[in-house]
Amino acid sequence: MSNLPWLTIIVILPISAGLLIPLFPHKGNKMIRWYTLGICLLDLLLMTYIFRYHYHFDNSLIQLEEDYNWINLIHFHWKLGIDGFSIGLILLTGFITTLATLAAWPVTRNPQLFYFLMLAMYSGQLGLFASRDILLFFLMWELELIPVYLLLCMWGGKRRLYSATKFLLYTAGGSIFILMGALSMGLYGSHGPAFDFELLAKKDYPITLEMLFYLGFLIAYAIKLPIFPLHTWLPDTHGEAHYSTCMLLAGVLLKMGGYGLIRINMELLPHAHSLFSPWLIIIGAVQIIYAALTSMGQRNLKRRIAYSSISHMGFVIIGIGSMTYTGLNGAILQMISHGLIGAALFFLVGTSYDRIRTLFLDEMGGIAISIPKIFTMFSSFSMASLALPGMSGFVAEFMIFLSIITNHNYSSTFRIIITAIAAIGMILTPIYLLSMLRRMFYGYKDFNIPNPYFKDSGPRELFILICLFLPIIGIGLYPDLVLFLYSAKVEAIFSQSFYLSKSFFSF
Repeated sequence: MSNLPWLTIIVILPISAGLLIPLFPHKGNKMIRWYTLGICLLDLLLMTYIFRYHYHFDNSLIQLEEDYNWINLIHFHWKLGIDGFSIGLILLTGFITTLATLAAWPVTRNPQLFYFLMLAMYSGQLGLFASRDILLFFLMWELELIPVYLLLCMWGGKRRLYSATKFLLYTAGGSIFILMGALSMGLYGSHGPAFDFELLAKKDYPITLEMLFYLGFLIAYAIKLPIFPLHTWLPDTHGEAHYSTCMLLAGVLLKMGGYGLIRINMELLPHAHSLFSPWLIIIGAVQIIYAALTSMGQRNLKRRIAYSSISHMGFVIIGIGSMTYTGLNGAILQMISHGLIGAALFFLVGTSYDRIRTLFLDEMGGIAISIPKIFTMFSSFSMASLALPGMSGFVAEFMIFLSIITNHNYSSTFRIIITAIAAIGMILTPIYLLSMLRRMFYGYKDFNIPNPYFKDSGPRELFILICLFLPIIGIGLYPDLVLFLYSAKVEAIFSQSFYLSKSFFSF
């Protein structure tokens, strides 16, 4: 059993199974839904079983590695591997995609293409998190681009074509920098092409060249994460996408940028990261305040939550830039926590829209009594988003705060300013979230909606929400539930001598 290519099976199973969907009867919508859900669940159970019995979580080294020569002319390998950093995001991808597939059951228009695109995204995201070859990383980065574009174009809102085109242009523009950086790093040196992450990590680049590589990759990740000011595609995309697509965007897609920033920029270009890290912290702090203030002014419910996602990603940037063990642990935990919370909030927005048929806050009000279950879950996940103690968001943001306050790599003045700015952002978060709840659920409003459409959450919706809520509470009460996955890997990153030196810091 251990000799089977398990990682390859996990990565290609969704898209391969998706290719069989056109063979289903044209009107077999129910069959297609169950089939897709079964494939997602099978892949999730398979990866959970394999990681449980073939992975040692106290080891920071790459495990379950598979290496196949793909294109010999350019030394392009199908190389997959799992370490502590990858495994958490892979499990998050499987979990969120399975629930998003269940959330998409109301979709009845062209379900064959819809579910195939979701499975194609699934494979692309799993492949990216498992890639150990930088060209394969780029290939998987591109694989999710077309499915998201088509999901936006065909199942989006009134401005779906504009949003989809904007998403495509932004993401494709960023992908060019990844391709240029990957080829330049792989071809640098006199020993022939080398695109393997382990070989790239051993190369000694001139500091100027390393900074150019770093900046190019950073632009691509800044679009995907997103980082201010390259974030403007996100509110438009979330505002028009179907809520099941929004779950994948908020739950998984944004994490690809953070993963690349750590996996490539931090691990392969460490000296440049030491120089850029103070600027990452500054950008992250500005992003927290800017996105929180912008969220407060949004009338559209989806756009308000989209800007809240941008604000929360600011904490991830600060954690990565902190150059500390605690900060990087907090940043990864924040990515996982936000993946769960963001997916839940967008699902709740979609289910609310199905009932009240509006996304504008000034057209809502007084629906708490009519749909008490949705009200309860919306309030609970909003509390998680504003980092209420006992929930996952609190632990992640507390660790990031602690990494800045106790960080001796930076001057005390710099630490005080950043801490104050981030604290203001945390104060603004409950303001825009509680204001959203007040305008949605309290007061009085006559919707004149037919009774059959205005009903509370059913078993399927409650099941999805409970599945998302339990890990949020579990991580909040016992953070080691997730931290043990990657703590050894984070420690290995910071065991490198250049991360312990203060000579690169100028703040």
